[in-house]
Amino acid sequence: MERDIRLDAEAVKVLAHPLRSRLLTQLRRTGPGTATDLAERLGTNTGATSYHLRKLESVGLVEDTGEGEGKRRLWRAASRSHSWAPSDFAGDEDAETSIGWLVRDYVHQAAERMEGWLDAEHAWPADWRDAMGISDDVVLVDPAQAEALQQELLDVVVRYRAAGAGRPDAREVSVWLMMMPVDPRRG
Repeated sequence: MERDIRLDAEAVKVLAHPLRSRLLTQLRRTGPGTATDLAERLGTNTGATSYHLRKLESVGLVEDTGEGEGKRRLWRAASRSHSWAPSDFAGDEDAETSIGWLVRDYVHQAAERMEGWLDAEHAWPADWRDAMGISDDVVLVDPAQAEALQQELLDVVVRYRAAGAGRPDAREVSVWLMMMPVDPRRG
C-alpha cells in the first residue's frame, strides 16, 4: 500500500463526511479492522460504520482484505495517502464545498494530534522531545516555485519513510505540510 491516489470529484464528495474521514484515517494509522472494531475505536455503532465503509469502498478509498470470517469483513485503506489540486474541481460547487470541509477537517485533526503530543511529551525521553516540535518560516515564491518546494519536501518525507525500518529505537512520526499565503486577503 505504498501508493498515493488522486481524488476525483466523486471521491471527494464521499470522503467529506466526519465518520468517513475518521474511518479512513483510522485504517491508515492502525491497519485493517472490522466494522465492529472500528465502531468501538471511534465511538459509533457497527451499522453506521459498515454503511460508511461501503461508501468509501465505492470510490476506491478502502477495500476488503478478503481475510474476514463470514460476514465480518476485514477492511483496509486502499492507499497510503491521497491528493488533489483545487483546480480539479473548478466549477463543481459540491466538490469545491467538499474540499473546503475536508481541508478544515484535516487542519482540525492535525491540531488534535499536536495537542495530544503536548499532553504526553513529558513522559518521553529528552532526545525525542528535542527532535519533535513545530516551526514556521516565510519564503517568497511564485506558484511554480511553491509547487517545487512542496514536491521537494514530500520527496524528503518519502526518503525517510523507510529509514527507521528495523531500528528498535524508531517510532512513527506524523509529518504535516501546510502551505498558505502570509496574507490570504491579497489574491
